[in-house]
Amino acid sequence: MRLPITPPTTLWRELRDRVRRRYPAGRVVVAVDGLDGAGKTVFADGLAEVFAEAGDAVFRAGIDGFHRPRAERYALGRRSPEGFYRDSYDYATFRRVLLDPFRDGAQTAGTTGFQLAAFDVARDAPVESQWVTAPRDAVLVVDGIFLHRPELQDLWDWSIWLDAPFTVTYARMALRDGSDPDPDAPSNARYRQGQQLYLDEAHPREAADVVVDNADLAHPRIAG
Repeated sequence: MRLPITPPTTLWRELRDRVRRRYPAGRVVVAVDGLDGAGKTVFADGLAEVFAEAGDAVFRAGIDGFHRPRAERYALGRRSPEGFYRDSYDYATFRRVLLDPFRDGAQTAGTTGFQLAAFDVARDAPVESQWVTAPRDAVLVVDGIFLHRPELQDLWDWSIWLDAPFTVTYARMALRDGSDPDPDAPSNARYRQGQQLYLDEAHPREAADVVVDNADLAHPRIAG
């Protein structure tokens, strides 16, 4: 089913077409990165939908499905910004069960399985393994924070940075989660400062293939 024509869907289709001009066939991995509250999941879902409406086999994953266990995430303390940035996610498992087999499957379509999630952060436990396969031509759309960390930047065939200021993202999270809308509130320090570490180290805006201004969810636009 084709999505209606709106500013977001028009942009998603433009980005899909950019990816397909560069990668007309084969296995393609697209990353959607941004601050907490930037709108990554909705944006990545929409992008996946417009790939699907064009007939592509599309798979969706989020880095939140690859958290580390709570004890590892808080090894540096429950309030540590460094711990939030460095220790939140299990990138080795992400590569081992999802990214590497997804890419390897381009040579053995339908026989190499991959796993779209490995850990349930709410239960603080691994998820039951569910292996899926894909045809030779397929798109994997991954969303999440910190996807342009230096050690991850070469994993993506194409990547997007969703731009939105902290004032906007924390206001969104306050509506979604009931958190404090003030980015500088003490309760937000671990997350705000951890993300600032990421911005300072990885420069994701410069690392991405395209930057999208997503401050207005109803009217996203490619940033100049």
